[in-house]
Amino acid sequence: MRRALRFISLLLCAARLDAQGVVIAPHAVFIDGRARSGSVLLYNPNTDPVEVSISLLFGYPVTDSVGRIVLRTIDRPDSTLRSAVDWIQAFPRRLTVPPLERQTIRLLALPPPGLPDGEYWARLVIAAKGGQVPVSGTIIGVYYRRGAVRTGVAISNLRTALAGDSLVVWSHLVQQGNAAYIGTVQGALVDSAGAVRSEFKAPIGVYYTMEPRYAMPVGALPAGRYWLKLKLTTEREDLGPEVLLPSAPARDSIAVRVP
Repeated sequence: MRRALRFISLLLCAARLDAQGVVIAPHAVFIDGRARSGSVLLYNPNTDPVEVSISLLFGYPVTDSVGRIVLRTIDRPDSTLRSAVDWIQAFPRRLTVPPLERQTIRLLALPPPGLPDGEYWARLVIAAKGGQVPVSGTIIGVYYRRGAVRTGVAISNLRTALAGDSLVVWSHLVQQGNAAYIGTVQGALVDSAGAVRSEFKAPIGVYYTMEPRYAMPVGALPAGRYWLKLKLTTEREDLGPEVLLPSAPARDSIAVRVP
């Protein structure tokens, strides 16, 4: 019964290989430096078997020139980057998941001696092919935490621009501490009476620096002065509090004038 409940809870935080319908849980793996191991569960709800291959790469989210969040991958990360890709192993690397069955991928961390305290990253690439369906894949984050880990984020250069019926918001975010900042960004446009006229909310991960762009619908705002209030918190609807590193909320605000 306990195993069944655990499986159900994993499915609630699962990713999915859309073409094949293979369910992957969880969609982020956090490995404690004392245990040095983790696992990923694959479930095949289909009537055909699915072939799965596993690989690892180093990558982290960044923003492009227009503020879109994309994954930057580096084939040969140097010592200045917090890469765990060379010393995390996945077993097995190839497998077949029978119909209506589940299989487990084991992850084992073998860090080098003298590794400084902090968080180190890799990406687990899970590619699948079922029957005549072409190979497609999904990528989930793997986080190895050793010793004392802490996180935070600094906000600067908050700015806005009206574009049609939307307010576009940018900010410069810098990760603090020795671990990625995993949380949620929230924005609210407030009028002179204190009423919220529009809001947005999105998950975010700051590994180094980024300048994300968000567009919030505001419609036809009356002329006047408003305030855009931005807040980042280490809370996520898709991750349990036991894997999130706490940090004080980061806030900033800027006046918005509508002519």
